[in-house]
Amino acid sequence: MRIAISADDRNGLDSVVSPHFGRCPYYILVDVEGQEVRAVHAVDNPYYGQHAPGQVPGFIHSQSVDVMLTGGMGHRAIGFFREYGIEAVTGASGTVRHALQGYLGGTLRGALPCGESVEHAREESLAAGEYEKDEVGRLREEAEMLQRQLAQVMSRLDRLSGQG
Repeated sequence: MRIAISADDRNGLDSVVSPHFGRCPYYILVDVEGQEVRAVHAVDNPYYGQHAPGQVPGFIHSQSVDVMLTGGMGHRAIGFFREYGIEAVTGASGTVRHALQGYLGGTLRGALPCGESVEHAREESLAAGEYEKDEVGRLREEAEMLQRQLAQVMSRLDRLSGQG
């Protein structure tokens, strides 16, 4: 099985998962057999600067991908992936290794469009497309995602500390 993960860098399994599949600079392609990683390589997103609906799912399909893991994507993209027979999964975060472990372990499943996904939700006051138009917007979005993740981790640590 081949799994693609949206990434902000080309560091293989140590890459940072990008919060949005279409506007990430790279995809990390991971070939797995059962639970074992067989191969890992990065490919550039040829539509990083700008893309039309369906182009990125078509590119991912051309890479013989079975599963697409990402922070978030829109409902149209999810539909394109379904048409290609590719399982779309949103809510991925952290490193590619972490997201891959979550998927293979069964804790990372399903796809909700950005507007409905808690992991990728945006304030309604922001105009559509305002995020990710440039490097600053993309980094702002990533910082907000990391802040939410940190808050979740701190909450979990607090709960676990109370049990000890």
